[in-house]
Amino acid sequence: MRGPSSVSMPYRKKLSANGTRGDNSGMKPLHIGIAACSAEGAALCYRTICTEAPALIAPHAHPEVSLHTPSLADYMSLIYRGDWAGVGEMMLASAHKLRQMGADFVICPDNTIHQALPLIEARSPLPWLHIAESVAAEADRRGFHRIAITGTRWLTESEVYPEKFASRAIGYLRPGLVEREEINRIIMDELVYGVLKPEAIAYFQKVFERMKGEGCDAVVLGCTEIPLIMNDDNSPLPTLDSTRLLARAAIHRALEGTEAKAA
Repeated sequence: MRGPSSVSMPYRKKLSANGTRGDNSGMKPLHIGIAACSAEGAALCYRTICTEAPALIAPHAHPEVSLHTPSLADYMSLIYRGDWAGVGEMMLASAHKLRQMGADFVICPDNTIHQALPLIEARSPLPWLHIAESVAAEADRRGFHRIAITGTRWLTESEVYPEKFASRAIGYLRPGLVEREEINRIIMDELVYGVLKPEAIAYFQKVFERMKGEGCDAVVLGCTEIPLIMNDDNSPLPTLDSTRLLARAAIHRALEGTEAKAA
């Protein structure tokens, strides 16, 4: 990915003296649990953890990662019915399984189902990192004032991002109704299957350009598959990549909880 450095300030001190790679091989990071929804978004999040962590730990080193993913069809049948309580129970079931695998905390590389997280978080056996909080923190750090929200229609019509942006006094803009439907179609009919079309890129560029014209100074890629086709190189607006930002937040959380290995 191009754009801002993937190594954020809290862990620059862990890099070696020449600023390339750290050597924290004597430390044991916390175990990351991934409660997956769609395969493409979860895979990108997992790869980001495994490929970016070595710069903060030691060559080839990354936190232990466990992933649990039920059938996407099971999630979608609940989402189409608007059964967010049911979605929450599926997330909770993943958290219990990840705890059994030894995970210390959970991330969910899916923006849409974060609508259900407040319904089950208090009953979760493990703490969760919130994807929108990771994005809002980065938007605040980079000084953005009005963010274009993109993602599935369920996400863009929800309060997942507005609540987090409001807590930091950041404005936002949702896509229009027609735009929401077409973006949703691209995500659900193409991106979740790994189908990447030039026409999809052109459509996102058109929407981003329009939202830029309405005062947005950045865009959140609020579906974990959108970064498969959109980035800072082809976007009219600076991008906030929710997938990679969540992965980086997980790496940092794992390192914050690091314990010394037994001698």
